Amino acid sequence: MGSKTLYLIAADMMLFAHALFVAFVVFGLLLILSGKLLSWGWVRNRVFRLAHLIAIGAVVIQSWLGVICPLTTWEMALRAKAGDVVYGGTFISHWLNKLLYYNAPAWVFVVCYTVFGLLVLVSWFWVRPNPSSRQGEDRAGE
Repeated sequence: MGSKTLYLIAADMMLFAHALFVAFVVFGLLLILSGKLLSWGWVRNRVFRLAHLIAIGAVVIQSWLGVICPLTTWEMALRAKAGDVVYGGTFISHWLNKLLYYNAPAWVFVVCYTVFGLLVLVSWFWVRPNPSSRQGEDRAGE
């Protein structure tokens, strides 16, 4: 297997990781809201909720600063090393590219990310995460 092929595989893996990140952020909120309605205790897991809040927070801050997502930057760098300036013809890259990247003015993304981030923040207070186990132990001793 040549280095061009390895770089293209790595780029596709980076694109797949990007898709998983987006899925975590989007479906994470849907699961949190569904979990509130269906009384799923696991959606109150503090580690899950912090990871979810930090993930969308990073996206919002990047959009406000006009910073391109590092996953996109790394993927494009790998494609450039492979000599592939546009998305290649692989199934994964073709369809994930269509799902992840849209052609719209930057302000549209800033607004969408900010509104979504606010929804995640509101969900933090509507579906309160469980306190950490240490806090729970401290309260039990009071």
